[in-house]
Amino acid sequence: MDEKSGNPSVANMNLPESMESHRALIEQGLQSLLPAEDVPPVFIHKAMRYSVLAGGKRIRPALCLEAARLFTDRLDAIVPVACALEFIHCYSLIHDDLPALDNDDLRRGRPTCHVVFGVAHAILAGDGLLTLAFQALSQAPLAPARSVRISAEVTVAAGTVHGMVGGQVADIEAENKPADAATLEYIHRSKTAALICASVVAGALAGGAADDDVERIRRYGQNIGWAFQVVDDILDVEQSSEALGKTAGKDARQKKATYPAMYGLEESRRIAADLLAKAIAETEYYGNRASGLRHIAEFLISRRA
Repeated sequence: MDEKSGNPSVANMNLPESMESHRALIEQGLQSLLPAEDVPPVFIHKAMRYSVLAGGKRIRPALCLEAARLFTDRLDAIVPVACALEFIHCYSLIHDDLPALDNDDLRRGRPTCHVVFGVAHAILAGDGLLTLAFQALSQAPLAPARSVRISAEVTVAAGTVHGMVGGQVADIEAENKPADAATLEYIHRSKTAALICASVVAGALAGGAADDDVERIRRYGQNIGWAFQVVDDILDVEQSSEALGKTAGKDARQKKATYPAMYGLEESRRIAADLLAKAIAETEYYGNRASGLRHIAEFLISRRA
């Protein structure tokens, strides 16, 4: 296990250079934006820091910074945007693990937030991280018009209409029922792909991208986000809890709507590979400048945890 991150899944893989190169900026940003443990109310801030600083691959903030790098070298100004996306992601994990939802006791190789701090404080820690995300967005030194566009993108991606919350609702409602292809696609595009897509779009906007560039990057994000969840479905079948840093095999036990359940493992891998190819095709316009985005996309599809 990685002593720094507490996450065996991070320790056991080689992250792309384009993700590792952003890690120091991201970790420093998260530390500085989170309230210190001794700031009242102390217990809730401990819970928030416990969940955020438990490690993780930092996929969403890394994608945000890498998309921004296509259009600017001034990444320091974009770190609050990248950290806001990680705060939203961590809030969703805390709430997803709660007994009323997935009822999981393992996340990033450690006991989940509600196991350590109790259900009430876990709910509030998630609430605190969601609100902190928008505080962080407001602190990014960007032109007001771009800040508004970024906030709108992130809000929709985290919300109920084709966003993360809507996808999670559909995921719950599809349990123990025969799912069709349209429902499965909606769940994956909303529950996971929406925030991943918002990460690259926010980065592009923060970097000063023109509208045509934003839409090109959006298509990249939509495809790679969808592929990411397909691969997550596959790994839940193939990998152990130790390797994943979270409880494996829960999708099948809870009879969730997943790609392996509907299409089988081989076809699921083909679908993920096709989505990867579509994502990479959107980066060809930028040539070598987009090599980092391509490497991240390839990593997300080939990862084993």
